[in-house]
Amino acid sequence: MFQWVFIVMAIAVTVWLFHWLIRYSLRAPRQLEQGTPAQRGLDFRQVAIPTARAKTLFGWFIPASGGAPAPVVAVLHGWGSNAEMMLPAAVPLHQSGYAVLLFDARSHGRSDGDNFASLPRFAEDLDHALDWLKQQPEVDAARMAVLGHSVGAGAVLLAASRREDLSAVVSIAAFAHPANMMRRFMAAHRVPYVPLGWYVLRYVQQVIGYRFDVIAPSRSITRITCPVLLLHGSEDTIVPASEAETLYALRRSDAVKLLILPGEHDASDELARHADKLIGFLDQAMRSGV
Repeated sequence: MFQWVFIVMAIAVTVWLFHWLIRYSLRAPRQLEQGTPAQRGLDFRQVAIPTARAKTLFGWFIPASGGAPAPVVAVLHGWGSNAEMMLPAAVPLHQSGYAVLLFDARSHGRSDGDNFASLPRFAEDLDHALDWLKQQPEVDAARMAVLGHSVGAGAVLLAASRREDLSAVVSIAAFAHPANMMRRFMAAHRVPYVPLGWYVLRYVQQVIGYRFDVIAPSRSITRITCPVLLLHGSEDTIVPASEAETLYALRRSDAVKLLILPGEHDASDELARHADKLIGFLDQAMRSGV
């Protein structure tokens, strides 16, 4: 009898350790901001935005010049990143008359931590940030856009697929499906798909509370009603540009545009150099949404 109890306990401990290892290996590294928008010549105010589970998001709100209510772009970073890393996109946006909100998702940057981070929680935080923006006197709530990078791009697509108050979506380096992204990650770390990878994918879906098929950008892109710009670096080795081409092929509207730029996964510098294309897309989308 004691032998069987010992065996059951050993199995339970092994499973618990394996689950802990999965969550530890997939955790988002936290990088704190070292600078502020002021270092790029931008006036801003630091803000605290309430989000789900009684948590608070750290952010920078950069009002448009002039003081009148202006169109706004909410900018969401990628996995393990923070608001500061998205500042290159804020400069041309502000120069073109847009208000800008940069914020940290939960467990990132200077925002509150949570028990785990995920694409759906990124989208949940974005929803709260957009609702907060609607209450700001410097914002024209009828002209709101979202811009996200990598996991943040998947999140802006997911949020936009569930909202009807957005004028435009800009997705930078989004993957088409989380399962494919995770399989590439595991293959790079020599984790065999059978049986370990298969189990990891199912465990992660259990933890985050969503099936990957439900939250995949390949599904979201078919449900968005406003204009979408898919941006991707041609030399991206983390999320190949073919992922953007897959999303573009699934579009159900001519309002979805695809732009492949020179650059790797972090395309912020290339985006700054090609800001005219981003601004042109946003300007046209904002006019059509009025």
